[in-house]
Amino acid sequence: MLEDTTKDKILVIKHGALGDIVQGLDAFASLRAGNPQACITLMTSPGFVPFAKIMPWFDDVITDPRASLINFVAILRVRHHLRRDWSVIVDMQCSRRTRWYFSHFRLPSTRWIGTAPGCSDPLLNLSGVDNRHRMIKAAKMANGIEQLADMGWLAEHKDGSEHDRQVDPIHGYAVLVPGCSLAKPQKRWPANYFAAVGNDLLARGVTVYVVGTAEDRRAIDCVLADAPDIIDLCGKTNLSELGRLFCGASYVIGNDTGPVFLAAKTGAPTLMMMGPETDPAMSAPNGIAASWLRANPISGITVPAALASLYNLCGSTKS
Repeated sequence: MLEDTTKDKILVIKHGALGDIVQGLDAFASLRAGNPQACITLMTSPGFVPFAKIMPWFDDVITDPRASLINFVAILRVRHHLRRDWSVIVDMQCSRRTRWYFSHFRLPSTRWIGTAPGCSDPLLNLSGVDNRHRMIKAAKMANGIEQLADMGWLAEHKDGSEHDRQVDPIHGYAVLVPGCSLAKPQKRWPANYFAAVGNDLLARGVTVYVVGTAEDRRAIDCVLADAPDIIDLCGKTNLSELGRLFCGASYVIGNDTGPVFLAAKTGAPTLMMMGPETDPAMSAPNGIAASWLRANPISGITVPAALASLYNLCGSTKS
């Protein structure tokens, strides 16, 4: 076990994707709770560095671009990071890459918590364990004390780039997340269904936003074609802005994608739409007001069913 001293230096490896990062927030909080005096560093992908830097659990954030193994400059930089005087390295990624890092880069004297064969502290019996609980287990092996992450830091963070929003103070606002990975179009609830949900919310006086990245532009344009009064924020929010938007939302509805996990974690009433590829036992959104609907195919989830579930999350039918 780690001693509770200021000399403890802990490296956490968690590259992403966004949904995995969000599922790791409780583990990050747990690790800090059990090691309040330690210097804890996160190594993550470049796209998550600005977001990670505003988290309250890390003293430093370093980048791993996950470069090709023949990119010697990048690989040597990672080697340098891993060979610092860490008390323990907590591998929350548990990927082929991080197992390779263990085999080739770690110092023999450094504890390594993860799934790499031969590591000092192997994570065992992970069958049927979802990502969130797996990462909490890893944190507890490094003296972590299990915690639910307080998301107040996200609501309070201001970077001067937040867009002005005109929101009805009585009826609040909703956020639609109609995109997801382009490689998995079968995980997308139909855009016209999102539009129908948006139009129902608008008819109740709720301000409605749609969010996504450039990859989601086509899906979002389809939503806007049927619901032109929805406000388009596609490509206009970074991760911290998106998090703050979710923090104040009255409703969030979206596909199995990272931003929906983030919305649920903020405590916003959040409904995830799932197709047969998503196992809710392993990948359900985690939050105080989060739920999901699932059908095969995903288009089998009807708009009335989605609306009923969404309004129930708020404890009201809002007639």
